[in-house]
Amino acid sequence: MYTTGKKREKLFYFLTWLTQGSSYLIPYSYAVLHRMHHVYSDTEKDPHSPHFFKDAWLMMWHTRMIYNGFVTGKNLPEAQFTKEYLPTWKKLDRIGDNMFVRIAFALGYTLFYIYFAPSMWFFFLLPIHFFMGPIQGAIVNWCGHKYGYSNYDNGDHSKNTEPFGLLLLGELFQNNHHKYRNNVNFAKKWFELDPAYQIMRVLNAVKIIRFTKA
Repeated sequence: MYTTGKKREKLFYFLTWLTQGSSYLIPYSYAVLHRMHHVYSDTEKDPHSPHFFKDAWLMMWHTRMIYNGFVTGKNLPEAQFTKEYLPTWKKLDRIGDNMFVRIAFALGYTLFYIYFAPSMWFFFLLPIHFFMGPIQGAIVNWCGHKYGYSNYDNGDHSKNTEPFGLLLLGELFQNNHHKYRNNVNFAKKWFELDPAYQIMRVLNAVKIIRFTKA
């Protein structure tokens, strides 16, 4: 969707780790999963299709097993999914995937709540912070392939779950994304809005990133 310089790529990589924290996903391994998802969308080879599982938990556990296989090297991805460039930073990945680092992030979130939460009820939000990555993946892949409307016949079950794209910054325009997977703007109809695209337009305008042709 876009290119950027090596130093900026490192910065984005670092910020990915910092913001994902306890639920950090190694970009290389998750990118392979995402490419598999597009090629095998809603088939038995799809790493996270909701149409082969009775609930989102089982779907994401299946995804986790495939992801872990790529991280540990126990399973190797098909060559077609690694031909195009994939950013890697092995030193940072070792830090981000370390269980003690994940626990440290979780403790940091908890301390933040202890100091700033206005009531004890807010502590029920902590599990969402601890597991934000898997929760986000579950919502996108479960809802985005079961509920909503379709602008295009993609030969799968991809849906646009919400018209305004605000809940997950445009990622629930799955039907649009599966039609034009390399297009930076997930919104296609006049009533659809992709907030992440608007942010990226600014980054492109100030030359932090450069859009590529879809």
